[in-house]
Amino acid sequence: MDENRRKRRRRRRIIASVLFLVVAIGLAWVFESQATTTVVFVRYAETADKAENPGLSPAGRVRARELARVIGSIDVVAGVDAIFTTQFRRTQETAEPLASAGQVPVQVVDAEKITGLTQLILKEYKGRIVLVITDGDALPLLIREFHGSKRLAPIAAGEYDNLYIVSIPWYGKVKTLQLKYGTPYVP
Repeated sequence: MDENRRKRRRRRRIIASVLFLVVAIGLAWVFESQATTTVVFVRYAETADKAENPGLSPAGRVRARELARVIGSIDVVAGVDAIFTTQFRRTQETAEPLASAGQVPVQVVDAEKITGLTQLILKEYKGRIVLVITDGDALPLLIREFHGSKRLAPIAAGEYDNLYIVSIPWYGKVKTLQLKYGTPYVP
């Protein structure tokens, strides 16, 4: 009789341990899947001239430093986790101050294939903060691809002060925020 009690106790402990493990793994999965991914989109800063692959003008360098100041502390714990630019100097030079300050490597994406960036960000940077610097024409397309707002106002040729934040929760509605930074655009 004593032996049967021990076997039942042992069986109960094993069942309780397995149930605890299943619940713990289930909770870990739920919390991991609840991560909100935040993607910040900006257009490159002002360029120096109309050359084929221009760098930034003095005003553009000031705006790039202002972007680093504004975005550098976007997350009080870790800051920006990844920076994506196109192959053009203007986008890479816009990212440079933030990349240097936060020691975040700049990942270059072909401007012709930038729309494929959505899947990469959602898969590799889930729950993180990502900055994307590209051309003004690509911004609305990319934001729509992340299921952000489809009603963005067109970006004028000399407009460089827009900053879009797209929050992609694990469940619920995607939010798109539009902010301004640096010297204001005057039409």
